[in-house]
Amino acid sequence: MVVTGKISLQTYGRCDIIDITPQVQEQLAESNINRGTVTLFIAGATAGISTIEFESGLLSDFKNMWERNVPQNIDYAHDSRWGDGNGYSHVRASLLGASLVIPFNDRRLTLGTWQQIVVVDFDNRPRSRQIIVQIMGE
Repeated sequence: MVVTGKISLQTYGRCDIIDITPQVQEQLAESNINRGTVTLFIAGATAGISTIEFESGLLSDFKNMWERNVPQNIDYAHDSRWGDGNGYSHVRASLLGASLVIPFNDRRLTLGTWQQIVVVDFDNRPRSRQIIVQIMGE
């Protein structure tokens, strides 16, 4: 069986990190599927999805890591071509990835104790985001 849903978000951009674990778990609990996998996919080229411990110190470390590794204040060919100043956000999003697969059992995500599902919006402005939630199993 396959059930497909979505999660809609408003983001602020600039490495906005949003915990979507409760919304994913809610959709899973409402499905008639007891065990299988949940696939999450974020539509858009300037945001990504992952897991992290959602606590302030680690969130700060995570944001700082992106600035050290893919800084905003350097030249990007994308910016020269399009002039929108978000070349860094495309590179960051491609490194993080647009999808995530999580197994579940008894309609419960099999996340670790300190592990949450997060959407990270790297763009340089607020956005409306859509996360596709596809639940597959039996």
